Amino acid sequence: MLKLISYNSLLTQFLPLETNTIAQKKTNLFVILCGVFLTNAILAEIVGVKIFSLEASLGLPPAQIPMLGNWILDYNLSAGVMMWPVVFITTDIVNEYFGKEGVRKISTLTVIFIIYIFMMIWAITSLAPAQFWLDINNKDSFGNPLNINESFNRIFSQSMGIIIGSLLAFILGQMLDVSTFQWLRKLTGSKKIWLRATGSTIVSQFIDSFVVITIAFYVFGNPRWSVEQVVSAGLVGYSYKFLVAIMMTPILYASHFIIQQYLGKENSVKIAEQASKSNFFSFKKNHIKAG
Repeated sequence: MLKLISYNSLLTQFLPLETNTIAQKKTNLFVILCGVFLTNAILAEIVGVKIFSLEASLGLPPAQIPMLGNWILDYNLSAGVMMWPVVFITTDIVNEYFGKEGVRKISTLTVIFIIYIFMMIWAITSLAPAQFWLDINNKDSFGNPLNINESFNRIFSQSMGIIIGSLLAFILGQMLDVSTFQWLRKLTGSKKIWLRATGSTIVSQFIDSFVVITIAFYVFGNPRWSVEQVVSAGLVGYSYKFLVAIMMTPILYASHFIIQQYLGKENSVKIAEQASKSNFFSFKKNHIKAG
C-alpha cells in the first residue's frame, strides 16, 4: 500500500492530472527540460573526445570532400555532435515557453556543472592508481599490453584549448540562438515554429562549429592548424549540423504538441507570449499568469 501511495504521488507531480495547477505544470515542464538539457550538454562534453567516422558508421565510402588549401576531408566528427542537436532543440523549447531568461538560467547552470566536472576529472586523473587494478587490466581484448590508467587519463583528460573553446562556443551559441529565435518570433508571431527554431539553430551552430576549432587547434594548437584547416574542418562539421537541424524538425513539432496537451493550448499560448518579452540578461522574476 505504501509503495502504491508513493507511486501515485510521483505521477501527480509529473503527469497532466486535472488536480495540478498550471503553475505546477509549468514548474514540472521546466525541471524536465532542464534535465534533458543538462544531461545531453554534459554528456556531449565528456564523450566529445572520441572522433568517429560518419561514413563508416553508415556503411558508406569516405566522402573525400575537396576543401581549401588542397585539403581532402571526410565526415570525421566529435561524438559530441550526437547530443548537441538535442541541446539546441531543448534550448528552442525553453525559449518558446520560458523566454530568454529561462535559457539564461539553464545555460548558467550548465556552464557551472561543466566546469565542476572538468575540475573533478582533473583531480581524479591525478590520483595514484591501485596496483591490483593495473595488474588485472594489463591486457586488452586482443592480448596486447595495456596501461589502463594511461587509457583512462587519455579518455577523460581534454586539453585546455578544447575545454575553453567548447565553453566559449556554448555561451556564444546560446546567446545567439535565443536572440535569433526571438527576433524571428517577432516576425512570425506564434506561427512557423520550424522557421524560428531551425533558423536560430542553424545560425548558432555556425558560430559553434568555428569557435571550438579555432580556439582548440589554432590558438592553442601544437602544432597550430592553418586557417585553411580551421575553415575546412568547420565547414564540414557545420554541413552535418545543418542537415541534422532540418531533420529534427518533426521531433520539434512532436515536442510542442505534447507540451500543448500537457499545459492546455490556451495556457501554452499565453505562457509563450509572455516568455517572448523576457530578457537574456534580466535577473527579475517573471510571474506568469495563466487562466
